[in-house]
Amino acid sequence: MSPAELLTILVGTPSVSGEEGPLADLLQDLLAAQGFQVQRQGHNLWFSFGKQGGARLLLNSHLDTVPPCAGWEGDPFAPVWHGARLQGLGANDAKGCVAALLLAAFELSKQPLAGEVVVALSAEEETGGQGIATILDQLGSFDGAVVGEPTGLRICAAQRGLLILKCTARGQSGHVANAQMLGAENAIHKAARDIAKIAAMDFPAHPLLGSQKAQVTQIQGGLRRNQVPDVCEFFVDLRSSPEQDHDALAAGFQRQLESEVAIHSKRYLPKGTDPGHPIVQAALAAAGKAGPVGSGTTSDWAFLGNIPAVKAGPGDTFRSHTPNEYLTLPELEAGAAFYAQLVPTFFKLQVPHEA
Repeated sequence: MSPAELLTILVGTPSVSGEEGPLADLLQDLLAAQGFQVQRQGHNLWFSFGKQGGARLLLNSHLDTVPPCAGWEGDPFAPVWHGARLQGLGANDAKGCVAALLLAAFELSKQPLAGEVVVALSAEEETGGQGIATILDQLGSFDGAVVGEPTGLRICAAQRGLLILKCTARGQSGHVANAQMLGAENAIHKAARDIAKIAAMDFPAHPLLGSQKAQVTQIQGGLRRNQVPDVCEFFVDLRSSPEQDHDALAAGFQRQLESEVAIHSKRYLPKGTDPGHPIVQAALAAAGKAGPVGSGTTSDWAFLGNIPAVKAGPGDTFRSHTPNEYLTLPELEAGAAFYAQLVPTFFKLQVPHEA
């Protein structure tokens, strides 16, 4: 099967998050026909090849897509080639990475390797990482991992996390006409003071990720136009850096704000890998890059625990979740060659795994 044919089949099989079953069925059959022993849980698939007892490397990408947004020209579920460019939902995020990983696996499985490769194709990455997080304990330990996401083959050695805080400002309700005489505290005014503080907050810059700002993304308060509001709630989105602890960050917000601060979500942990680690060095060598970069978007890397990892793959992050998403054939072929070169390079650099 040619790279173009594989990508066309993947993109032409709809797999919106939670509905990856048909694509998982197709890939399970395709991989079995290639001689792989495929394991499956739900819509998650994984298989392995190479030398057992040596170093172990995880190659991961996701099968699911977001639902199509407005603005598509034609059917987003019907892949169309425009010259060397395939347009269709998921072509860029991340079925191009899945295709490149599989093409590399087909080639590498025929070669002698100094370690074992596990390829895990996960579900529901776009809706909270419920795929890889549910099967990781069945995959065993790893010396390194590569998360396939569209990075233009730039090697991401750091990834921001996601901390969402729910803040509640409380006041005293009363008639607006009597507010000054009653001394009624306006919860919206209290929230506004806190929001101004949040906008002025500074956080240490990360060498790969740069600086960050907390963003207030939603606010709700008040019942009637003539009533002083006694409650105002707002949400804060902070894209954290690898050296930051989510609980400590929340406690820091609470010390500075008048409002009550509660953690709404902290599952997406920030990640970073030492640039000198073999997985980073192998990826840089395979991609021909001088040094790693950082990534502001989240991925399944957030759920890989302490496994040293990088995020890299064909495509462009700025095409993800946009109408008329596409991947080019040269990008796909370069991605497959990148993964195929990374694996043996990693095993050469990696200290032998102790079982």
